[in-house]
Amino acid sequence: MKLLNILLFSLLCSAVSFGQGKFLTKKGYTSFFSSTPIEDIKADNNQVLSIIDSSTGTIAISILMKSFMFEKSLMQEHFNENYVESDEYPKAIFKGQIIDFSDANENEPTVTIVGDITIHGITKKIEAKGKINKTEESIKLTGDFPIKVADFGIKIPSIVSNNIAKTIKVTFELDHKPYKK
Repeated sequence: MKLLNILLFSLLCSAVSFGQGKFLTKKGYTSFFSSTPIEDIKADNNQVLSIIDSSTGTIAISILMKSFMFEKSLMQEHFNENYVESDEYPKAIFKGQIIDFSDANENEPTVTIVGDITIHGITKKIEAKGKINKTEESIKLTGDFPIKVADFGIKIPSIVSNNIAKTIKVTFELDHKPYKK
């Protein structure tokens, strides 16, 4: 696990070069929620690695798929083995830009985040709205966005297709602190 974290950190470093003005979290939060008339499915992940370059507003995020925790262990098993195939596609990666970053302050203005997200080996462009709280001590970023499961080649067996929403809501809460070498 430690080696994997080092590799993820190295990947993020290639997306955002290090130096002064970098903010990092290794304990960011993300979740996804699927709601259908049959059942609601929610999974939480508190091991999100994210880095922001405060001089440019560039952001990179890495999420280990096996770190999503479900209410029912069988849901977690099906998620990893049958749907996102976590052994073959262990991470979701986002690389993008906080468009309104220069206007961010501690009054939590709304910002637009654009970039490429890779899930299940497929990369798509996304745009999300979020709230940002930027001070000298931290950069907190919260928000949500929808994704279509089919856009990422995730096949849901017909027997359970009515249990899983076609579009799921992804929520994120990332509290970055100044990066110190």
